[in-house]
This record gives sequence, structure tokens and C-alpha cells, in this order.
Amino acid sequence: MTAVGLALLVIGGVIVVLEAHVQTLGFLGVPGVAALTAGAVLAVTGLGGGIALVIICAVALAVVGLAVVGLSLTKGVAVRRSRIQTGSEGIIGHLGEVRRWTDPSGTVLVDGALWRARLSLPDEEPLHEGDHVVVERVNGLTLCVRKAESWELVA
Repeated sequence: MTAVGLALLVIGGVIVVLEAHVQTLGFLGVPGVAALTAGAVLAVTGLGGGIALVIICAVALAVVGLAVVGLSLTKGVAVRRSRIQTGSEGIIGHLGEVRRWTDPSGTVLVDGALWRARLSLPDEEPLHEGDHVVVERVNGLTLCVRKAESWELVA
């Protein structure tokens, strides 16, 4: 009994830690907590502990395990909801300045880097050097931009 209990404790602990790193939305964490609880019951019973000790250990491990899984879930959901801040997707909505423009494309400076750019809508008026633009989307390594409006430049 003790060996099975200890094995369940180890397996449950590994599964709970795995849940914290993989974010399976509780599909690993809840069975991990169940394994921890069952392992505590079997280990304490196998070592000759009384029923009160078994209940205390099982409840303590279940509460701590569920708290860890709950914290992992809330942090994981918060990260999924946050806006992308790096990479090409993180540049959407940023302001830039036209450095060179030859219709229909040109070069813009956004966040200290030069990017190839083209107009988001083909029927827009062409841009000129020094115009401020807003990045609307990214297509490969080319930004799709539009001319910035005056209210966007105030911020």
C-alpha cells in the first residue's frame, strides 16, 4: 500500500507541475490533484496512520493542489487574453513615419525599424516623405498602412 501511495504522490505531483507549464485548462491538473489525494490516503494508511491523520493529509493536499491548479488556470487565461506585444503582430496599431514612398509602396520607420509598406486600401491618396502612418496589418514582412489622422498624432 505504501509503495502505491508514494507512486501516486509522485505521479500526481508531476502532473500538477505539468499542468502549470502546459496549460491544458485543468484536464491534467484535476486528475493530478486526485492522484495526490489518493496517494496521501494510501501512503498514510499503509504507514499505520489513524483515520483523522488520513483525512487531514488528504484534505490538505487536495486544497493545496486545487489552489495551485486554480492559480495556473487564472494566470493562463489572463495570458491568452492579453494583447500580443512582440513580433510582427505586436506592431499593429503603432505609428510610423514615411521615409521613402514611390507609388504603390515605400519604406516606413516604425518603432526604430525600417519596414517595407504599402497602402491598406489601393484607392487612398499616395503618401509622401515625412507623413505619419498607422500600421493596420502585417502581410509577411510588408506592413499595410494608412495615413494617420490628426487625433492619432496627439497621443
